[in-house]
Amino acid sequence: MQGDATELAAAIRHGSLSAAEAMQTSLKRAARHESLGAIAYLDAAMGRAAAHASERERQSAPGDFAARPFAGVPTLAKDLGGPFAGLPVTAGSRLFERKGGQADSDLASRFRDAGFCLFGLTTSPEFGLSLASEPATGLICRNPLDPARTAGGSSGGAAAAVAAGIVAIAHATDAGGSIRVPAACCGLVGLKPTRGAMPGGPSFGNHLAGIASELAVCRSVRDTALIFNRLSGHARGPVADPSPADIDNGRLRIGLLTDTGPAYPTESDRLAAVEDAARALESDGHEVVPLARAEFEWSVAASGRAFADIVSVNLAALIEMAALEESRAESLTQAFAARGRALSAAKLWNTLNDAVLVSHRLWALFDRVDCIVMPMLASAPLAIGSFPSDHADTDLHLERMAAFAPLACLANISGFPALTLPFGQDQQAMPLPVQLMAPMSHEPRLLSLAARLEAEGRWQHRFPVAGLPS
Repeated sequence: MQGDATELAAAIRHGSLSAAEAMQTSLKRAARHESLGAIAYLDAAMGRAAAHASERERQSAPGDFAARPFAGVPTLAKDLGGPFAGLPVTAGSRLFERKGGQADSDLASRFRDAGFCLFGLTTSPEFGLSLASEPATGLICRNPLDPARTAGGSSGGAAAAVAAGIVAIAHATDAGGSIRVPAACCGLVGLKPTRGAMPGGPSFGNHLAGIASELAVCRSVRDTALIFNRLSGHARGPVADPSPADIDNGRLRIGLLTDTGPAYPTESDRLAAVEDAARALESDGHEVVPLARAEFEWSVAASGRAFADIVSVNLAALIEMAALEESRAESLTQAFAARGRALSAAKLWNTLNDAVLVSHRLWALFDRVDCIVMPMLASAPLAIGSFPSDHADTDLHLERMAAFAPLACLANISGFPALTLPFGQDQQAMPLPVQLMAPMSHEPRLLSLAARLEAEGRWQHRFPVAGLPS
C-alpha cells in the first residue's frame, strides 16, 4: 500500500512533516495531475491558511491538535453536497456561478473539527446524475489508472484525486452508488453509511427522500473506519439516529450473490473476485450461504425505479425553488427535470412505498445471513464518453448506469450500509472490486470483514500520497 491519510496524519503529528509542507506537496501534485480533471475549483490561499492554522495549534495547543485524528491532512470537498464555507459549489452545472460560499453544513464542521485542511472542490457530473464525471462545464475527469477510462461518478473527481495521491482522502456523496462506484473504478475503499448515521443539516429538509449519504473515498479500510467513527452519529434528523449495533464477529453467515442476471451480466473476472472474497472469509471459519438472483430481482428493479423518480422530482423542485434558468442546463438534466414534473403524486407515493418494501425484504434476507458479498461493477471502468449527457433519453441513461453497476442503488433505497474495496486486478491492471452489505448500523462488521480482505494484499495503490515517501 502506498500510504493513506492515517499515515500522513501520523507524520504531521510526529513532526517529520509539517501541515504546511503537506499542503504544498498536495498543491504541487494537483498541478502535475491537472490533466486528470479531478479538481473543479482550487483555492491555494485557503489551503495554505488552513495548514498554517493547524501548525499554530500544534505549537500552542498540542493536546487539541493531537485529539484531531486528521490534523493537518489536506483534503478536497466534492462540488456537490456539503456545503463547506468558502468553497463555491456549482453541482457541476452552468446554472450556478462560482462566487460566495455558504456557511458550513454540520458535516463540513465535523470535517474541520477532525483536523482536515480544505483547499478545493472535486469534479462531479451535473447534479450528480451520472456514473461518470464529465460535466458540460468543460472538465473531463479521467481515471489515474488509465486516463482513457472514467473515474466513475458522481464522486469521480474525489476518487481520481485520492487514487492519484493528490490527497489521501476526500469528501464524497452517495445517492445511487456515487461513493462506491468511483471507489471501485479507482481501486479505493468506499462506504455508503446507514441512513441517518451521517449529519445532513442544518438545511437537509427531505433531500432526495433520504437516499443520499455523505462520507469519503479512502485509500484504506482503517481510514474509512476512522473517518466514519469520527463524523457519524447525532445527526439530528430527519430520520432516527441509528444506534451502533453490538457486533459479534464470531462465525458469520456470509451470503454470496454472483448472478446479476442476463440483462446486466457481470464479467467473469469480477465474479471470480467476489467468489474469492467469500472463500477467503470461509477460510476463517465463516459459513458461505449461496443466494439466488431471484431473491433480489424485485428489490433491484424497484430500487432503480425509486432512484429515477426521487432524483427527477427533487431536481424539478430545486429548479423551481431556486428559479434556475433551466435552458442553460445539459439536455439530460432538462429531461430529468421534465420527468419529475410529469410524475403524478400517486406514482411517487407508490415509488416511496416500494422503497420501504425493498428495505423490508432485505431485513428478511438478513434473518438468514449476517453479511452479503456481491459484485460492485459489471465490467472494468468504461471509456470516457460512455455516459453522454447531450441527449434527452433518461431511460437510456438509467439503463446504461444499471448495466455498469447493477446492484448500486439497493443500499441507497433500502437505507442499508454497503462498502466496496478492491480485491485484485484484471489483465489490464484495473481493480477488481467487491461489495459488502450488512444490516443497518452494522458498519463495524463491514469494516472488520473489509479489513480482513484488505490484509490479503491483492491490490496496491499505483501512486503514493503527496507528502509521503514513495
